[in-house]
Amino acid sequence: MATTDPKTAAPDTDAGKTKSKRAVRLAKATNVAFSLEPEVRARFSQEAKDQGMELGHYLQKVLENHLLDSAPEDDPLAERIRAKRAVIDHVVNLAQELDGKGKFDEHFVVTVMKEAAKDDTFMGLYHIAIGGEGKAAARAQKPLNQQLGRLIRKSVGARGLRTDAGRVARAQVSGEIISSYTLLTKTS
Repeated sequence: MATTDPKTAAPDTDAGKTKSKRAVRLAKATNVAFSLEPEVRARFSQEAKDQGMELGHYLQKVLENHLLDSAPEDDPLAERIRAKRAVIDHVVNLAQELDGKGKFDEHFVVTVMKEAAKDDTFMGLYHIAIGGEGKAAARAQKPLNQQLGRLIRKSVGARGLRTDAGRVARAQVSGEIISSYTLLTKTS
């Protein structure tokens, strides 16, 4: 039976609590799910493949392009997206360069990130991409670092190293731009 909260005069029901929790969760969400017609997905998949990208990253870029094209001048969000793209491009190019020099090993993700972090220009862009410093930046850092790790792996044709139990092997590091990463092996 629903009761009424005298302070708000709103019913105090489980359904109301669930709806409220859902609204809060959606407001914080960063993922969006939607359906595409099979032909649309196939075309986007081919375009992504032609550009050497995963479908999700490609679709993200398409949506960000729209935002950048329609953003007013000096828009902070557009500036952050441009910085994120520069960070991604730099890391992918650096990964390919280091791989070409024979620097690939199971700790390649942290190797690339350590090398990138030596560049002051890169670090300036990285801080813009995550929104500066503080708690909000720390929250933005995690998904960017995860994306960078995936793109490093893909850019050199590697895959996650598996443990004897069949799980992806991970490592942790402190005092670096990243705190954890997937160990890699080449897919030959």
